Amino acid sequence: MTTLVNPPRSTHIFDQDRAAETPAHVPWATGALAELLAATASCSPYLFDLIKQEGTWLETAVADPNAAVEAALTEIKSMETSDLTQGLRQQKRRMALLIALVDIGGVWSLEMVTQTLTDFADACVGQTLRCLVADELRRGKIPGMGEGEAETAAGMTALAMGKMGAGELNYSSDIDLICLFDDTRFDPAYEHDTRAAFIRVARRMTTILSDTKPGGYVFRTDLRLRPDASVTPVCISMEAAERYYESVGRTWERAAYIKARACAGDIAAGEAFLKTLQPFVWRKHLDFVAIQDAHDMRLKIRDHKGLAGPLKLEGHDMKLGLGGIREIEFFTQTRQLIAGGRDPSLRSRQTVEGLAQLAAGGWIAEGERDQLTDHYRFHREVEHRLQMVRDAQTHALPSDEAGFDRLAAFMGKTRDALQKDLRDQLHAVHDLTEGFFAPDAAPRVTSEWGQEVTERWIDYPAFRSARAQQIFERVKPLILTRLQDAAKPDEALAAFDRFLAGLPAGVQLFSLFEANPQLTNLIVEIAATSPALSTYLSRNSGVLDAVLAGHFFDDWPWLDALKDSARAAIAAPADYEGRLSAARRWAKEWHFRIGVHHLQGLIDARQSGQQYADLAEAVVAAIFPVVQEEFAIKHGTIAGATAAVIGMGSLGAAQLNALSDLDLIVIYDANSDATSDGRRSLPARLYYSRLTQALITALSAPMADGHLYEVDMRLRPSGRQGPVATSFASFADYQRNEAWTWEHLALTRARPVAGDATLCDRIEVVRQAVLLEKSSGPTVTEDVIDMRRRLDEAKATGDPWDMKTGAGRQQDIELFAQSLALRAGAANRKVPQQIAAGVADGRPEAADAQTLQSAYDLMWQVQSAGRLLAGGILQPDVIGEGGRRFVLRQTGFETMDALETKVAELAKAADAVITKGLAR
Repeated sequence: MTTLVNPPRSTHIFDQDRAAETPAHVPWATGALAELLAATASCSPYLFDLIKQEGTWLETAVADPNAAVEAALTEIKSMETSDLTQGLRQQKRRMALLIALVDIGGVWSLEMVTQTLTDFADACVGQTLRCLVADELRRGKIPGMGEGEAETAAGMTALAMGKMGAGELNYSSDIDLICLFDDTRFDPAYEHDTRAAFIRVARRMTTILSDTKPGGYVFRTDLRLRPDASVTPVCISMEAAERYYESVGRTWERAAYIKARACAGDIAAGEAFLKTLQPFVWRKHLDFVAIQDAHDMRLKIRDHKGLAGPLKLEGHDMKLGLGGIREIEFFTQTRQLIAGGRDPSLRSRQTVEGLAQLAAGGWIAEGERDQLTDHYRFHREVEHRLQMVRDAQTHALPSDEAGFDRLAAFMGKTRDALQKDLRDQLHAVHDLTEGFFAPDAAPRVTSEWGQEVTERWIDYPAFRSARAQQIFERVKPLILTRLQDAAKPDEALAAFDRFLAGLPAGVQLFSLFEANPQLTNLIVEIAATSPALSTYLSRNSGVLDAVLAGHFFDDWPWLDALKDSARAAIAAPADYEGRLSAARRWAKEWHFRIGVHHLQGLIDARQSGQQYADLAEAVVAAIFPVVQEEFAIKHGTIAGATAAVIGMGSLGAAQLNALSDLDLIVIYDANSDATSDGRRSLPARLYYSRLTQALITALSAPMADGHLYEVDMRLRPSGRQGPVATSFASFADYQRNEAWTWEHLALTRARPVAGDATLCDRIEVVRQAVLLEKSSGPTVTEDVIDMRRRLDEAKATGDPWDMKTGAGRQQDIELFAQSLALRAGAANRKVPQQIAAGVADGRPEAADAQTLQSAYDLMWQVQSAGRLLAGGILQPDVIGEGGRRFVLRQTGFETMDALETKVAELAKAADAVITKGLAR
């Protein structure tokens, strides 16, 4: 039985006062153990606090540390969701204290320490994942799965990466996870709901483990090692991940998967996934290209972290700096990648074991194995002591003598002896590994990449001040490194160049970059993927405030909550112009949020369409009362009169894209002879016409913060010839007795979005009644045929990437769907429901309906991508490699040519269905 009662190794006292206070908190400790506790507390404020908190528990734990660990793991596995936040933190405190003591006291080896830290992390992740998936199952949020699936997490798995995957966690380590779900276990019809549930689980799990609460945190959790993390949600399907690695996986990702391990959730599914990736990780030939890739990676890390140059102990990074831990890991993993495809015995996840396997296989000398193993263990011991001082995820050596005195005491050495050991071992590691990566010792110059572009940046408006130039120089290396990591670096650089050229000023934005490196990454990702969103951002850089607010990546709120947020934002300023400006700032932040979520794969094209529509409705609903209030200051109000704003077209169908304008009509209900009571009284008809014009101006007028939306009123009764506002009585009479077929078709999508609720209900009653009355109209089919012809003559571009116009394309399908709804007298507004109403009414047939739906869905995906990426019709040559990859991920195609071919095929098929349907 392992015991801490008589530890074989001790540390020196650093802080005498703290050492003297320690016995009062552990009066039961005697002899060598009491000395160890006092010395440990004297070196580490963090462990001193833990001794004070957990001294009573520690008395039993030190007698049998192994049993104490097993008891903790058992307790974790019995926790419910409500127990996790505090329960895991209590166990973290206890394990942190006990593991530190057995490490410092030399009771456990390095391997036992790191494995126990890993076992504890596995238990925390596993139970949290199990509880959260069980919650989703109980709520019925994972269709097709019952509560009995909770034990296997309904097919969701967490892969431990890096040190956690290898069982080598350091004392204050982050944990790197990749969350996946086995999509083969689910009905494709439920894919969206299933995916959303697992995304929620991954996010909640990260919050429970990472957030600093009373009692501390459990583990800082990093999900960024997942495939294409900049554009994918926090949990993705195994099929999508496999497709990514097979097509665009990089050397660093192959190296990462050497250590990957299924650690939580559905372990069997995770292990099966890892097995499918073996051909990606382990090439069947001797892969010496990996040496160059790994060396370039090392240089990028050094440049990125500012770690290049001669060794200086003060502040030296024991992980990433010269001769550090990462050098040994790269040395081992790169050799494993070279030969592991041919020799499965070289595939260990653990560094020390990997070195032993390489020596056994003749890939390194036994002397190299022994030296690197010793250096690795020494480095890890230093790393642990650095982190134990304040439980900080640091690898930096102290920057002053007092710090080195503390570290030396912690390791049972003098400062001079410790510093000599550090210099000797860091240089030795560098000498052993550098010759492998760069045998010719030739310097590698990467700073000249893109120089022709970067030299002109100084002339851009954003760099006009010396302060902007100074700040940017500090963030420039990170930006260039990130750009070089893009799929097409030159394309990414050109896109970022356009972004910088459009910035009117730079100091504030560059300061944000400097303070928030993750923000820099986001900007570079946008520039490399979406020229249109990048241009939008350069003109509206203030939207980045929303990214930093902390809720930018939360789930989309309910529409009522969104409306409340819009009202609150608009109500804050005291004056009318300030409210309109506030509306613009608020809307732009949310608009940008939708674009980023779409770009990063958090939502799909259909969801983005709904969210853009929700946003527009919230804006109109919030701003219309403000316009009415301002209008009333001059013109008063009309007693008993009410008004409503009706969304037409895509807004009525609740499906907009990133560039959609708004089709609106305004309907009011007032006595025809009524007048307003303001100082400039107006008759009802003129009053509401001018009020409508004020609303249009409020939405579309350019201000310092831009405009909100372009507004189109052409779908009002009588079109361009009619008044901009229509009385309720006139609207009802016109629709029943005078409206053309195209106006009844437009009515199928009409939806009240703002104004008086009672009037909105009355308008909807009229709408449904008119559709029923006109369902048997004798000329509907002939009129639709004529409209198709006119549209084709007037608007068809012939561009294969124009999803909107042309036979069998979106506008054509929408027109046919509206005709189906009209002929069925159906109230449905969205294309799928309108087509379904037609099927129920006997036309078209179900198979033809599916053809239309498939065509419409794919075209909507492409159109949405085009609006987001290119600011118009999709242009594959313009959007660059990053944009093309986004389009292909969204649509599920391998190449743009294949996608273009499929669109053409579906358009032809949809055209045939529509033509047949109108011929009946």
